[in-house]
Amino acid sequence: MSHVFQLTNPDSLYDPSANAYSHVAQVRSDSCLLYVAGQGGEDAQGNLSALFAEQAAQALLNLQLALASKGAGLGDVFKLTLLIVDHSEERLRQWVQAADQAWGAHMKPTCTLIPVPRLALDGMLIEVDAVAAIAGQGACDR
Repeated sequence: MSHVFQLTNPDSLYDPSANAYSHVAQVRSDSCLLYVAGQGGEDAQGNLSALFAEQAAQALLNLQLALASKGAGLGDVFKLTLLIVDHSEERLRQWVQAADQAWGAHMKPTCTLIPVPRLALDGMLIEVDAVAAIAGQGACDR
């Protein structure tokens, strides 16, 4: 077991071990950095909506659940990477609506959007990974 980082899979999300990844990597530094694996639009049972907007909202909910497992929230996220299948201006608008609802009037994290032909699961239309920072005495002990 590494003392430099810890990998975890919150009980509130599906078990990703069959897909060879963990949901959260916690790395010690002057602040505690959280690296959250790409969250798709699947619910805890692995079900995917056929609608992009619903998958985007679920991906953000999944990101919130992963962050919450370490005492963090969307306000602690400073970097996102978006992978969108068959990217279009309409899908971008739907993403912006979901991000506006999630972050409200606050400044949004830096972001890179990468159009892709497909993602890990059939029917998966979006994947969002994030890097968050939390500060304070013992922040990495959560």
